[in-house]
Amino acid sequence: MSDVELVLRSTRVVTPEGERPAAVAVSAGRITGVLPYEARVPGGARLVDVGDDALLPGLVDTHVHVNDPGRTEWEGFETATRAAAAGGVTTLIDMPLNSVPPTTTPAALATKRGTAFGKVHVDVGFWGGAVPGNVKDLQPLHDAGVFGFKCFLLHSGVDEFPQLSPAELQAAMGEIASFGGLLIVHAEDPELIDSAPQPHGPKYADFLASRPRTAENTAIEGLVALARRLDARVHVLHLSSSDALPLIAAARRDGVRVTAESCPHYLTLTAEEVPDGATEFKCCPPIREADNRDALWRGLADGTIDCVVSDHSPATVELKRPEGGDFGQAWGGISSLQLSLPAIWTEARRRGHTLSDVAHWMSTGPARLVGLSRKGAIAPGRDADFAVLAPEETFTVDPAALHHRNQVTAYAGRTLHGVVRATWLRGQLIADHGVTARPRGRLLAREHDKEHA
Repeated sequence: MSDVELVLRSTRVVTPEGERPAAVAVSAGRITGVLPYEARVPGGARLVDVGDDALLPGLVDTHVHVNDPGRTEWEGFETATRAAAAGGVTTLIDMPLNSVPPTTTPAALATKRGTAFGKVHVDVGFWGGAVPGNVKDLQPLHDAGVFGFKCFLLHSGVDEFPQLSPAELQAAMGEIASFGGLLIVHAEDPELIDSAPQPHGPKYADFLASRPRTAENTAIEGLVALARRLDARVHVLHLSSSDALPLIAAARRDGVRVTAESCPHYLTLTAEEVPDGATEFKCCPPIREADNRDALWRGLADGTIDCVVSDHSPATVELKRPEGGDFGQAWGGISSLQLSLPAIWTEARRRGHTLSDVAHWMSTGPARLVGLSRKGAIAPGRDADFAVLAPEETFTVDPAALHHRNQVTAYAGRTLHGVVRATWLRGQLIADHGVTARPRGRLLAREHDKEHA
């Protein structure tokens, strides 16, 4: 232990074995030991004692739309990663769309890496995209280090990232399966969406009717069948309909390699409480009813849902159409990157869950999904990434205090449990009471030996 540089001590260290008093030893950015709380601090090591605040593994958010380059007025690498650091997120994976160009070719990936270089406060990796006509680019993107490939089954919201037809989906899934890759899918059936009432005006009930549960359920059923036939690995993004949980669970029992995520807004908000005209709540698929939320929590508790990630999808204030509050015209997306941890902890504690559960859902699970073996847990050999949380303290969300580029959020005015005191990345303090240090993040590739400084 003579090479230990830093020891973080807490009465509430959240490890894979549970929460306990401990001292965490760090050397060269890695955890070298999880020691008894009373362990002697090696000579020359710096001691940081956080008292009764909880020490969690840094969050891994595998669903973030940074939109940079091309739509940097919506969000950018500097602002998104600053918000992540302030919220206890130490690793994020950037989605391939809403930037221009989208990440659908190796050249576009290089452009995005160049844009992000030197600006990121947390570690950042990249998803690739599967769009019509780019099957030939999927293997090269995989070799270049993307963590998997996102596709849409219906219009994505931006014209430069088109949806896949059923034949194109099969071709892309087959190609990705051939080299052991991961396909992640926005699963809503386009025909059922087109046949539903079209959204218009300020009534949330009308918008909800335009994105029925059946659209999700049918799309997921088709994905599972295709993944079964092709022996492909498929991940369902932002699960909103709890009706699909039995289908996903049954498929897994049969050996189909399907996983699923949900998001803080589906697990903490309900359709019944969305005011008419409040377009900050618009997202696709939508926030559904309270009984649906309860069922999603049961799916999370029994492991059918693998992880909880933000789906941070920001836009400018104007695109959310606050004047008039037209749900048909407003951009669909919830901004919550900085608030995911307290939002989920607030609801989790109310339901009797623990900080260990939250760490499993928001750090360990997402890290496992994308194969980041050095992230996701407080254990020897892992990166020294930590979130320091005051779990019983509360705060009221003030959009002006958020680091997102556009301070629009569905959580405005809500009182949440869990104040993020500090965030550490590879043993370096990157956020302290919401104040962030200079960018220290790295750009990640799918394999650790492809990390870029």
